[in-house]
Amino acid sequence: MTSLVRAHIIVKGRVQGVGFRAHVEYHARQIGGLTGWVRNVGYNTVEAVAEGEREKVERFIEMVKQGPSMSRVDESTVEWGDVTGEFREFGVKRSL
Repeated sequence: MTSLVRAHIIVKGRVQGVGFRAHVEYHARQIGGLTGWVRNVGYNTVEAVAEGEREKVERFIEMVKQGPSMSRVDESTVEWGDVTGEFREFGVKRSL
């Protein structure tokens, strides 16, 4: 049986105006089997939540930390939590 996990990721740096959210959404869907969201928080912060198989979520985290080519991630944090199953797909959420 595959273990499902949930990760809450926050990245800070040059993450606004560089297609960061679209990049994250695209790659989450390419990885496949992930649900959750990504959104802007303030001026230099993006946060995301992803649920899925551990290996896929770990790939997702590394991709978020890398970001698109025009971005620069200066700082990142990951908090692991219990899967809630509340999401049906992965998408962009309204910014805070």
